Amino acid sequence: MAKKFAKSFKSKDMKGLLQKLIFIIIGNFLCSIAFNVFFIPNKLLSGGVGGLAIIIQYLTTLPAGISVFLINIPIFVIGTKMIDREFAIYGFISMLVLSFLLTITNGIGEYFIIDDILLASVFGGVFNGIGMGLMFRNRVSQGGFDIIAAILRIKYNVNIGSGLMAVNTVIISLSSLLFGYKSAMYTLIGMYIGYRILDKVQTGFNVKKNIIIVSEKSEEVANAIITKLHRGVTFLEGMGGYTNEDKKVIYCIVTSRETATLKNIVEEIDPSAFFTINDVVEVQGSGFKNVGM
Repeated sequence: MAKKFAKSFKSKDMKGLLQKLIFIIIGNFLCSIAFNVFFIPNKLLSGGVGGLAIIIQYLTTLPAGISVFLINIPIFVIGTKMIDREFAIYGFISMLVLSFLLTITNGIGEYFIIDDILLASVFGGVFNGIGMGLMFRNRVSQGGFDIIAAILRIKYNVNIGSGLMAVNTVIISLSSLLFGYKSAMYTLIGMYIGYRILDKVQTGFNVKKNIIIVSEKSEEVANAIITKLHRGVTFLEGMGGYTNEDKKVIYCIVTSRETATLKNIVEEIDPSAFFTINDVVEVQGSGFKNVGM
């Protein structure tokens, strides 16, 4: 493992390495707080390997940090053959950090008592979601089901939060047989909040917009977008279904903050123009920074 690690980072600069390590520590610390302050003291569960570790701790008192380490070993053996090696190596480091932080923060919930199960599920989900999101945003995982979610995203373009939610719902449903449906229902609330926040943190809150404009003054509108928003545009060939006239359809990507300005541009030049606006999760190319796996 050490030789593979050294080879993988041979051409990487130290700045990038340190940035990933910092987010590994911060992200896993937030997840550890979610577990040991909010989830475990209130008999709430979690998804994935962490959830299985919590169940083991409830049943055997074995610290969740140790269980996380033991369960993850076979998953990493399989995962390294199917995903990016660098992602797997960072995930292994992250898993070790999570195991360590879960162990040293075990029992911290005695000093921060949250005796409202709804508040515990909500804020536990928030802390867990931010922690996971920060790591995924920097191409780092906690191992376990995160590895499975990464495979689903690569092969089937499934959002990481959505993929994890689907798989973990099965685990929570089964665990409800052991701990009762009430605990499972509150856990699902925490998981839903956590994975929604994960997707927001990973993709960024400033979602990009896909704009399609059909206008009689397409060239004038396109020039205004280029000069005022400094965004590139692409002309698509179209034909009016009713008039059978050829039209130049404008296609462009802008940030959500730029959407209002673009609307004003179109309305000033051609008030009768037709346009659609859709959210875009990922954009890669000139003028946009790619985020995510």
